[in-house]
Amino acid sequence: MDQINFSDQYFMKQAFIEAEKAFQKEEVPVGAIVVCEGQIISRAHNLTETLNDVTAHAEMLAITSASEFLGGKYLNQCTLYVTLEPCTMCAGALNWAQLKRLVFGANDEKRGYERCSPVLTHPKTEITKGIMEEECKEIIQRFFRKKR
Repeated sequence: MDQINFSDQYFMKQAFIEAEKAFQKEEVPVGAIVVCEGQIISRAHNLTETLNDVTAHAEMLAITSASEFLGGKYLNQCTLYVTLEPCTMCAGALNWAQLKRLVFGANDEKRGYERCSPVLTHPKTEITKGIMEEECKEIIQRFFRKKR
């Protein structure tokens, strides 16, 4: 396994730990981390129910935390790892943050930005998908089975 794949696997596992925290809180289990220069600078998971805030998606919370850590609004040297494909709101925020790289696990076939607005991400953002796809998809499916 080459270094990039090892890195992506490691960091997606860290995002998955955040998704598990959301699952335990009965939140839609999505987790995200932001990495800059090989260091995790923010961690977040969905908190829409806890905060009663429709914008409290894992990505939005991770962006805010990373920006505070860096002391600036641009994440153009950062990678966001997220367990589920971002929605259009989150993809728009990532565009404004000028994210360098987006890595996501499972596609969101209903509300993902690729289906709704595929050109929403910043033109310079590199996108990698399918890292830990099965695990990321399974936790979402398990959550919604439990809810029904």
